[in-house]
Amino acid sequence: MDKQTILRQYFGYDSFREGQEFLIDSILEGRDVLGIMPTGAGKSMCYQIPALLMNERWGGITLVISPLISLMKDQVEGLNQAGVHAAYLNSSLTQGQYRKALSLASQGRYPIIYVAPERLMTGEFLDFAVHAPIAMVAVDEAHCVSQWGQDFRPSYLKITEFIDRLDTRPVVAAFTATATKEVREDIIDLLMLRTPALITTGFDRANLYFGVMTSKDRYQTIKNYLECHPGESGIIYCLTRKTVEEICSRLKGEGFPVTRYHAGLGDEERKQNQEDFIYDRSPLMVATNAFGMGIDKSNVRFVLHCGMPKNLESYYQEAGRAGRDGQPAECILLYSGQDVRTNQFFIENNQDNQELDEITRRMIAERDRERLRRITFYCATNDCLRDYILRYFGEYRENYCGNCSNCLSQFETKDVTQTAQSLIGCVESCRERYGVNVILDTVHGANTEKIRGYRMNENPFYGKQAAVPVHLLRQVMNYLLMHEYLTLTNDEYSIVKLAGKAADVLSGKEKVEMKLPKTQPHPAKIAGRESSGGSGDRASRRRGTAAGVDLTADQQALFEKLRALRMEIARAEKVPPYLIFSDRTLTHMCLLRPETREEMLKVSGVGEYKYEKYGERFLACVREEGSGSY
Repeated sequence: MDKQTILRQYFGYDSFREGQEFLIDSILEGRDVLGIMPTGAGKSMCYQIPALLMNERWGGITLVISPLISLMKDQVEGLNQAGVHAAYLNSSLTQGQYRKALSLASQGRYPIIYVAPERLMTGEFLDFAVHAPIAMVAVDEAHCVSQWGQDFRPSYLKITEFIDRLDTRPVVAAFTATATKEVREDIIDLLMLRTPALITTGFDRANLYFGVMTSKDRYQTIKNYLECHPGESGIIYCLTRKTVEEICSRLKGEGFPVTRYHAGLGDEERKQNQEDFIYDRSPLMVATNAFGMGIDKSNVRFVLHCGMPKNLESYYQEAGRAGRDGQPAECILLYSGQDVRTNQFFIENNQDNQELDEITRRMIAERDRERLRRITFYCATNDCLRDYILRYFGEYRENYCGNCSNCLSQFETKDVTQTAQSLIGCVESCRERYGVNVILDTVHGANTEKIRGYRMNENPFYGKQAAVPVHLLRQVMNYLLMHEYLTLTNDEYSIVKLAGKAADVLSGKEKVEMKLPKTQPHPAKIAGRESSGGSGDRASRRRGTAAGVDLTADQQALFEKLRALRMEIARAEKVPPYLIFSDRTLTHMCLLRPETREEMLKVSGVGEYKYEKYGERFLACVREEGSGSY
């Protein structure tokens, strides 16, 4: 067997995606690899296909180190559905189940074994590993090895110690979807990758629409959005457990098929709620960021953030759970200034890194504050949102994508030099002693106890911009911070300081011009408003479509029949529907209308094993629909 045969037979695809073949070939040549590929780009196949080939050729076993139980379970179920024997070893197994799995692994039953990093250095697992023909160690979510990554896991630092215990060093393959330049370098150093084959296929997810908006009533905004997108599956992320409970309870009371997930729930309830979401019994999930890593649900059509996450890495990872099938999906962030204060509280009270020394903890807190500023700027920018994200990860494109709320809004360039001079002058005249809110309140002329206590009502710029709305003052302030006219200190009480370009503005040598919206800054029809380019218009375009593809009435009817059959099989086999066939595969069936085995095997996502298991039932459904007997 070769890589192309495995791709077709087990996974049902005719061609590799960008970067996959390079990484597979490098692994088969015995090279370490580092693959940085966006969510939904097919990272798992980059180690699964060479794992199967190495096992077939000489019985080699691949260990996949994975950080979350849900991620392992999802991957293993997917492999088993494709006809590949795989297992996972983690704390969800009883001692008896764990030992039985290890025993079968020792007998060579599994070419691929998923293991939690905490298990690597335990006696039982080490005893198995040192006597097993380990061909490859694949490190999934490899950014977890770096203290500068957004999901640092100290247990990942034990990976190299584990590899050193093996008699023969296997190929080491590392994969992640989100990594800045610093994190990439950390992954290579900390995993001790040897001259790795490195590929970054890009961070862009062109199928995702990005939007940012503010709302006085975020619950009502979310409710209206769901009403505009009936029958679709989506995730609503919240910053706190309390908000999860409130939103889930209210949505459930209004008849939405919703469930919840956060760390305060018991293990059994979290497991049940997650399965209800995956199996589409409750296609709407309200959750904290404790939910989602490793969830490979392909038909998530939207991700709403009720509050700003702590950094762009987390946001892009969470938003990336939409549209994993490559079809159009929406990622909308509902932002409030209170979100900044909530995240600042989380940073200052972080208990995740107590095993680290005090100096390192302070460095991480400083890094987290800087990241919080960068995502705050994302919420404030009037430039292309996609471009902002890509630049953060080191990619540079044109500042227009045509698929974000800013690119679809109408802007005009305005001269804000006078307002900028007041803000910069206020910072200078108070000798750079205060934070953003004090500066804004001063130039706006606020008569508060704090302003009087600081004697900022005596500042020469007090009330100079009283006629300018506070939200516009904040936009100008954010612009000055983003474009290095001003800067913020990187500590708990961020103080506004003058930066290199401030003097030219004060002296009148440089004008400050910025894009400002002509009408509403965020035009998406998320709260019942009609406007061009909004999500309501996109929703209407999706009506009568499946997986983002326009279908005729007959094709849409067939799609619903196929989906019903898929759900029937999924319930009988107790597996998620998308593991039977994805929406994309069902859509392809509707377009091709296969009538024979050969024609069905041409459908994207239908491999030989899945055809033997399900093909005839789906063929019968297609034939019956075509004959008009349905």
